[in-house]
Amino acid sequence: MGEPNNVKRAIVDASAGAISGGISRTVTSPLDVIKIRFQVQLEPTSSRASLRKQLYVPSKYTGIVQASKDIFREEGIKGFWRGNVPALLMVMPYTAIQFTVLHKLKTFASGSSKTENHIHLSPYLSYVSGALAGCAATVGSYPFDLLRTILASQGEPKVYPNMRSAFLDIVRTRGLQGLYAGLSPTLVEIIPYAGLQFGTYDTFKRWTMAWNRYRYSNTSLSSIEDGLSSFQLFICGLAAGTCAKLVCHPLDVVKKRFQIEGLQRHPRYGARVEHRAYRNMLDAMQRILLLEGWAGLYKGIVPSTIKAAPAGAVTFVAYELTSDWLESILA
Repeated sequence: MGEPNNVKRAIVDASAGAISGGISRTVTSPLDVIKIRFQVQLEPTSSRASLRKQLYVPSKYTGIVQASKDIFREEGIKGFWRGNVPALLMVMPYTAIQFTVLHKLKTFASGSSKTENHIHLSPYLSYVSGALAGCAATVGSYPFDLLRTILASQGEPKVYPNMRSAFLDIVRTRGLQGLYAGLSPTLVEIIPYAGLQFGTYDTFKRWTMAWNRYRYSNTSLSSIEDGLSSFQLFICGLAAGTCAKLVCHPLDVVKKRFQIEGLQRHPRYGARVEHRAYRNMLDAMQRILLLEGWAGLYKGIVPSTIKAAPAGAVTFVAYELTSDWLESILA
């Protein structure tokens, strides 16, 4: 067979990426909302830490279960999907761009646009391709990420009733550059995050295929992808998402602080992050370390890890299955 048509391949990658990203984001939205509430809270996110610091004002959220109960009581079930519309508008083009650029880079590196040939790339090229694809996707979809964070963190009463009012107010008060607040730590974060996620995913896939060959040595595999079940792809994606999130979480906390600068939330949510509270990324990390300790840089790590694992797994499995389905339709 000859090389697949480039336009068809781009349509498959973009569509599969957008669908898989949308499914993953919607499924894991409740954990994402809880994670964001922890990350933007300046007070400790555990009751023990609050007691050690002898705070006179109790922390709003002190654990996943307590936060879930509070959000449900104050905002209803819809509170767990706050900001999901801009999240979908962000993640669908993000994932589409990411997988499209990733496939182009792997095609360039391997000399073939066939997906089954990409598995033979060295781990280093997989990491680099993933990092570059992540950067391209971040720049292309960042304003929606910022709007999602603001809407998900505002609580009740709402500061902004919808995405449009948030967008107009940010442009009016901060200018167009306000839509890219926190982009620097995001790009610094996304390079190792996307690199680790895609690099470790390919590595885990290779290990799993090697295990399959060892386990079913008498069975001839018709293709590389046929040698992996949906469950195995799920486990590979889960492991890749977990590894990437654990390494890069502090930069995600810094990004969220920049994104909500100046947001006038209700006082019951604790101290606010004032406008221009941090000069730059390094200053933000130093201030968080000074005022909140190392735990401050890992606020939200538990819901983030719980969310990242299934999110990565669902994204990769949905992408693989959707890609195969679209290829069969367009064949």
